[in-house]
Amino acid sequence: MAFVKVKTTKPDEIPVCDISALLDGSNPLGVARELRAASTGLGFIYIKGHGIPQHIINNARSEAYKFFRSTKAQKSTTPITNEHRGWIGSGGAMMDDGAKTDLKESFLWGFDNLNQPDHSLRGQNIWPSNNENMKFSTIEYFKRVHKVAEYLMRGFALALDLDQNFFLKTSNEPLSRGSFVYYPYQSEKNINEQFGASPHTDFGVLTVLAQDNVGGLQIKNCDGDWIEAPPIQETLIVNVADLLHRWTAGAYKSTQHRVINSSGRERLSIVLAYDPNPETIIDPCDIFGPDFKDGKPPITCGDYLDWRFDKAFAYRKDHSVAR
Repeated sequence: MAFVKVKTTKPDEIPVCDISALLDGSNPLGVARELRAASTGLGFIYIKGHGIPQHIINNARSEAYKFFRSTKAQKSTTPITNEHRGWIGSGGAMMDDGAKTDLKESFLWGFDNLNQPDHSLRGQNIWPSNNENMKFSTIEYFKRVHKVAEYLMRGFALALDLDQNFFLKTSNEPLSRGSFVYYPYQSEKNINEQFGASPHTDFGVLTVLAQDNVGGLQIKNCDGDWIEAPPIQETLIVNVADLLHRWTAGAYKSTQHRVINSSGRERLSIVLAYDPNPETIIDPCDIFGPDFKDGKPPITCGDYLDWRFDKAFAYRKDHSVAR
């Protein structure tokens, strides 16, 4: 397999947005305009001023590395559950139908103790018994980054001249998930044969990513070229995912991206996949009016995620419904 080479990223090609004025309420419309400009273009944004202390990110990353550096036998004590909690080893995911399975490993969690098992992604988290600090550090970060995602959803709504809580109307028991994603160094032998994460778009509404300083994330730009998304200190990366793209009838762009870790070092990302309640109706007519004809038919968030997860993960049972 010959991989398409990456091109040099132009200055400001991936926008950087300070969201502090959205968080403190001093200029939410100004931030919303920046979010709209970025999301109707490339669909990827660096955000700063997010308010998450670096030591909280570092603590979560440190505990994740302890887990991934442990033995396979130790990691296997927390195997992935049907509710998408726990460890997926290398080769357990295939993000692109035509590619080999990904090299990455993942550890996944979500919200605990929700009221009802109303969706296949609801469930109890599982944690390794030999890493007592992992749960505390992970959940501390997860709570903080989820709040950031909710503020971003308010900004995305304001940018479309909607009520700021439009995208949050049914989000009291969200399907949001977190994951540590570990990428081993790719040797010269397999650098052109297999991806850390093959080209894909993200499934849900919004992704918020904490990179490390290694690099390897690549984005397909508006010209169809692959470009690097290099780490920028004290920023997170936000990208529109497929459900927000569908909800806005393509106004907000869900962009292909991939990971190739040729750094000579291991790489670890911390991912928040933000999604509202499973019963949330994804319908562009709610944004553009009842006579709008250019979007896809309504679907619930829960049904859509079932369909996408069943395609991507070998462990999943079939929950498919007509699309």
